[in-house]
Amino acid sequence: MTRKATLHFIDSSSRNRAELARAGFSLGHHSEVYGDLSELSSHPPREGIIVARDTVEEGGVAMILERLSRLGIWLPLIAVEEQPRPGRIVEAIKAGALDYLSLPLDQDRFARCLTRIEKEAEIYGAARRRMIEARDRISSLSGREREVLEWLSEGSSNKVIARELDISPRTVEIHRANMMNKLGANHAAEAVRLKLEAKLEPRQDA
Repeated sequence: MTRKATLHFIDSSSRNRAELARAGFSLGHHSEVYGDLSELSSHPPREGIIVARDTVEEGGVAMILERLSRLGIWLPLIAVEEQPRPGRIVEAIKAGALDYLSLPLDQDRFARCLTRIEKEAEIYGAARRRMIEARDRISSLSGREREVLEWLSEGSSNKVIARELDISPRTVEIHRANMMNKLGANHAAEAVRLKLEAKLEPRQDA
């Protein structure tokens, strides 16, 4: 690497922040430290990598990424925690973290992680921005419009969707038109692309 990334460490413990910053400096990176997300949001960073403590009591990684998105910050995030449970790691990765490291940091693994993420950072930022924007659009849909979109994403015709939802093809057409209008999609393929970019879990029947 010819250019080192700026690392943004978020941890409520001053001792942990100091240790994390030393780990970053030892690898040749510039390190910034924050006691919480509010400190970071007062001067939102536009480049670098965020390394944040996965604190369950504060909503964990999912809450951090949600708040960052609202601030228009699309930087890649690495979650860290002492002896993380497998379930927490899975939740963090699903929420959008690019990696999850155990504390204290293993320098070799940390270095490999940063090297990989630096290469992916720009692509990640663009993809996450598209995901959030797609989710915002899809959130405007009614329940029935969302169902039509899901069936459309499976390649189903209006007749098939009508049969599956037990409604008339004409009603499907109305819901489909409303759905396309809300999504700002000009054709079905564009609506399906938004659905894929949103990376939403399929709805489960009650």
